[in-house]
Order: sequence, then structure tokens, then C-alpha cells
Amino acid sequence: MNDSELARELNALRQQIRHHDRKYYVDLEPEISDHAYDHLMQRLIEIERQHPQWITPDSPTQRVAEQPVSQLQQVSHRVPMLSIENTYSEEELRDFRRRVCEGLDGREPQWAVELKIDGVAIALIYERGELVRAVTRGDGQVGDDVTHNVRTILDVPLRLDTPAPPAILEVRGEVYMTNQELSRLNQVQAESGQPLYKNTRNVTAGTIRLLDPQLCAQRRLRVFCHGTGYCEGLEAKSHQEFLRQIGDFGLVPTPMVQVFDHFDDVLQHCQFMIERLGDLDFEVDGIVIKVNDFQQRELLGLRSKSPRWVTAYKWEKYEALTRINDIAVQVGKSGAITPVAELEPVQLAGTTVSRASLHNAEEIQRKDIRIGDWVIVEKAGKIIPHIVRVELAQRPADLPPFAFPTHCPACQAAVVQESGGVFIRCPNPLCPAQLKERLRYFATRGAMDIEGLGDKWVEQMVDAGMVRGYADLYRLTVERLLELPRMGQKSAEKLVAAIDASRSRGLARVLNALSIRHVGTRVAEVLAAEFGDVAALRKASAEQLSQLDDVGEVIAKSVTGYFSSEFGQSTVDELLQLGVDMTQPKAARGPTSTRLAGLTIVVTGTLPDYGRDDLHDLIKQHGGKVGSSVSKKTSYVVAGENAGSKLEKARELKVPVLDQAAFLQLLQSSPDA
Repeated sequence: MNDSELARELNALRQQIRHHDRKYYVDLEPEISDHAYDHLMQRLIEIERQHPQWITPDSPTQRVAEQPVSQLQQVSHRVPMLSIENTYSEEELRDFRRRVCEGLDGREPQWAVELKIDGVAIALIYERGELVRAVTRGDGQVGDDVTHNVRTILDVPLRLDTPAPPAILEVRGEVYMTNQELSRLNQVQAESGQPLYKNTRNVTAGTIRLLDPQLCAQRRLRVFCHGTGYCEGLEAKSHQEFLRQIGDFGLVPTPMVQVFDHFDDVLQHCQFMIERLGDLDFEVDGIVIKVNDFQQRELLGLRSKSPRWVTAYKWEKYEALTRINDIAVQVGKSGAITPVAELEPVQLAGTTVSRASLHNAEEIQRKDIRIGDWVIVEKAGKIIPHIVRVELAQRPADLPPFAFPTHCPACQAAVVQESGGVFIRCPNPLCPAQLKERLRYFATRGAMDIEGLGDKWVEQMVDAGMVRGYADLYRLTVERLLELPRMGQKSAEKLVAAIDASRSRGLARVLNALSIRHVGTRVAEVLAAEFGDVAALRKASAEQLSQLDDVGEVIAKSVTGYFSSEFGQSTVDELLQLGVDMTQPKAARGPTSTRLAGLTIVVTGTLPDYGRDDLHDLIKQHGGKVGSSVSKKTSYVVAGENAGSKLEKARELKVPVLDQAAFLQLLQSSPDA
């Protein structure tokens, strides 16, 4: 092969390797095996060894410098790297919103919401597409030049993947280490008799400032990008556009970013993200809320230490070290098999934690969790505990990997992996464990509201073979119920009466109660309002259903799949034969009045004559909106006994509070009520 052909091969190899780096680190869709990737890299190294004059700074082989630097150089930031204002409550977040809107002459901006990665702030500077410098935040004005180390991070392209890069692009982000990499590193430390690292942030901060890039390369740091510094030629006009553009360039944008028009949606999304922190393999110490539009950011400007257009919502974190005594598996109403860690009880945020969900088989494999492991368990914001990482350095040598069951523990059916998903399910709709969970849900207030049908009776009914499906509930008699241990005459009579009363709940409640995958309260209401009775719904195609608000293609396929299945058809037919009403009363299909139109009402506590769901129905029937939390936008709070924190919040914000009588009087005052 002559030099011309070899040069063409060299350029092709570099392009291939950059392509596969992007597919692996940015798109998370690797196209080749590690072995095949290594083969490409070895061939590139071989050619460059033969022709060292062809080596360029942006070649994939040039990530690690041959010699350590003698010391870190100080570099001034062309645009200061300011800190972010912190908030710790919903009230402080709303104050931030108010200040932003005032700064925009009363206009509500779009809000971008993203995770606050717990790592080390970094500025990556590209000139004409080539990485020329990487600088730590330092004091915000001056930072350390750590280019030699950042070049070893495979998330960071040495050259942007674009034929027309901005003249200067400064991308700001966070260098971090995954929890699993910390576990691996601590295992290496323990084997060599070195002290263990306490957390990912500290080891990241130390690693990025090492003088020897060879050592940094061994620690597998990562980078998420989330902001801009000094730029020339950047086309993006908003944060959302910017993240999309740098992703196109081959950088890794910060994950799970959502943009909202309304601040109430921002607050709900914050809670949604907090509850899912256990799914992540990196540390998060807050949620960042930003104005999306760059021009509006300019209008809002800066304080001396922080921008006015961004805030971080933070919380206390509680961690403890404990041991996994066992891993149990639970079967849910949809057949999903969920592993649960049985922990050595440990005190965390004022409560005793003895269990933590492991979510799915992929989570166990990713974190390499085994029975007998010592683990770090965490609560963020005093919510659901989750396992952060395994302390591999403390793992006994003989611990076998956890073997996820191949058969359902309740009915022994062979489990199946859902297509394109992470959950493993029991496919048997007659599985007794699924049946118990479905019956429990069937009886809840938001479903058929069968008072007295608690966990104990469901367990006994199924185990005795008395109930094999929803329809069997409506065949129960007092005499049959008295066969159950510790079932008294009055309790049996009340339960039969409650089951009988549930026949008239209407189509929306029934659809919710049937535990059709992806169909909850809201979707059930949409379907019931659209079709009016189950006969019409059963005839609907997936295409028809997918056109409805809040439905979409996935839910539509789930609904039509249920009604076309033998199990779904027989279930609905039996319920109809037993007198269960599957029509939607006209009054429930839309508001009967507009008395509460434009009002948001929160219901809390126990009221004397109405269940909470009943009041929610009344509010909707009269054109009102049901609120889930109390804010300055709440019009009224309807409070009963044991109202708790929502009542306190209403008083604090001076939101009017009504008892049951006052709420009914509000409705009766309407001419069309």
C-alpha cells in the first residue's frame, strides 16, 4: 500500500472512530463491539507509528499526553463563571418566578428544567472546531488549565463533528464520576492497601487537577454540558436549541431536560425528577430551573455573584452504609416483577429503613448488586430510599451474582422481557399474585371504591379459590364470606352491600379499575367521555384512540390489545352480565355548570359526608380544576378533619378555606347549579 492509500485509510479510520465515539457516548447507541472498536484503534496507532509526521492534535490516539505537566497554569475566564442562587422550598421557587416575571415586565418565560450534576464545573473552549483549552471554575474569574486531563475524557470530542463550527465556542458543563466507577476505583484502592474515596465529587475534584494525565485516564471521568461561556458564531437562540446543537456537534448535553410554559408544571416535574434519582448512576445535588430564551436572559442580567435568570432547587441528602440481607421479588398488577432489597435496618432522616426498591433486573446488573453486599443507601428530600452504589471494597470474595428468576414466583409461568423496555413480566393474566394486586386496586377509592375490601380479605379470598377474577366479587354472598376465618356476620353484610353499590360507579371508574396497562384515572376519564359506553369503546381502532388528548399510540395499542384479548373480552362480558354499569352518565361527560370555572380547588382531610374523589367529581362537574398542592394560584381549600400541611399552607398564603357546608353553599349559590 502506497503512502497516498495509507493516508486515505488513516483519515477514514479517524472518521470511523469519531463516529463510534459519538454513537457510544452521545447517542448511547453503540453500533460495534468493544473488540471491533479496539481493532480500529490499533490499526490507527500502527499507521501513525509508521508515519509520525501525520499525527495531528485531534487524532483519537492523542487523548493522553506522554509527559505530565509540571504545574497547573492559571487562566482568566473571558466571561465569569458565576455561581447559581440556591432555593430550598416551593415558596422560594415561586419568589424566583415572581422576580423573573417582574424583570420581564410581567411576561411569563419558558422554563428549562434540568438536573444539577454533583461534580466539578468545567469550561471547554473550541476554536474553529478544535478543543484548545479546558479550564476549571476556580473562583469564577480565574481557573486551572486542565486541558491535559480533559483530553483523556472520552465524552469530550477533540474536534467538533460539524463542517462549519462556530469561530469560538465555550461550552460549560460538569465533570463527574459514576457511582459504579467509584466502586471500582475503591476496590482497586482496597486491593493496594490505599485509603478509600468517600464520594464521587471529591475524587473527581482531585482527579481533574492531577499533573499526570495517565492517572486521570485510568479513572474514567465523564462530562455533561449545560451552558455557554464566551462564543462567537453560535446560532442557538435558546437553551433548548443550544443543547440540541452541541449534541449535533458530538458533545454530551445534560440529560432529562424539559421545557415548560407554566411554573406549576415546573414544580410538578421537580418532584417527578426527585422521585427518580434512584435510577441514575451519577450524583445529583439539585434541580436547575432556567429561563429558556437567551434574549430574555440578557434582559434579566446578572447580580454580582449569580445570574438573575436561573436558580437551583436543592434538598438535604441523607446517606448510610448498610448490608443487603436478601433480594425479594414482587409481582405487580401488570405482571411487572420488581426486585426489592431487604436491608439490615438503618436510621435515615429520622426513620428506620429496611427495604429499598431495585426497580428492575437491569438496575441490579448495572450496579452489580448482590445478596450480602454492603451498600450506600440514600434519601433525597426525605422521600423514597434508594441504593446509590455497592461498596465493592467490602464485598466478600465468594458472593455470587444475583440470578433474576426465570419463572414467576407465584404461578411459575416463564417470565418475558418486554419489547424495547427494561421490565421483566409474568405474562399469565390468571397469576394469583397479579390477581391480588389487581383486586386491591379494583377496590380503591379512585376505582370501584369498595369499602371493607382490604388486603387481608383479598389475600384470603384468592388463596381459598373463592375469587378468581373481578366478576367473582359480584357473585359473593354473605354465607360464602362467612367461610373466611374471622369474618363476622355484620362485616360480611357490609362487604356484600359495598360490592353491590360499586356496580353503578360508571365507565370511567371501571376502566381505571381494570388495570389496563397505561390506563390511569385521567386516560379512563378521557375514554369514557369520548365513547360514553363500553360497547362503542370496544369497537374503536387504535388509530381512533391515538387521536385523543392524553392517549397517544402506546396507550391506544394497550387498550385495543386488552379488549381484543380473550382475558379482556371475558372479563368485560362477565362484568356486564353481573350488572356492572359500563356507561358514562351524561353529567359526567362534561361540566353541568360553570359556577367553578376558572377556579382551582384543593381538597384535604376527611369530610363528614363526601369522599375526596366525590368532591373532585363535583368540582369538575361545575367547571373547576382540582389542585394537587396549595399555591398562590389556589382559589379555595376545602378542608376536613386531619387536614395537615395543606391547611397550614393555605393559612400561610391566605388562601380561603371552606368546610363541607361552605363548599356546598358555594355550589348552591349558582343559578345553574
